[in-house]
Amino acid sequence: MRIYQADISHIRTLAELAVLLWPEHTREELEEEFKELIRREDAVFFLADDAGATIGFAQCQLRHDYVEGTGTSPVGYLEAIYVADSCRRKGIARELLAACEDWAGSMGCLEFASDCELNNMQSLRFHLGTGFKEAGRIICFVKTL
Repeated sequence: MRIYQADISHIRTLAELAVLLWPEHTREELEEEFKELIRREDAVFFLADDAGATIGFAQCQLRHDYVEGTGTSPVGYLEAIYVADSCRRKGIARELLAACEDWAGSMGCLEFASDCELNNMQSLRFHLGTGFKEAGRIICFVKTL
């Protein structure tokens, strides 16, 4: 298995994996969003490859705004992580996370953060199992004006 940093040539592959994580989006929407992000200095994608098959990805960015529970800036932020169902529980997500953390450290970050939905127990277990500590819980509200 190999973890490597994605570049613009990997946009379609990234979007194909990301639509499995975010099925409410189309591959085309995600390709457009990722094209912008991958060119930025403060964002990075990593891919996991096993015997020529791309089986996972992680997206990380620097956040300069306040991040819950942190005291420094910028903060490395795990925006997304996904591993194909058939490849889970083999340490792949852990390796993708490590690549993100290494990148954030190389960008001068002293802290690394993430989030998950309140009801996403699988993600909560992953985060706690990889050394994250819960910083707080919020409920977000919205209304149409």
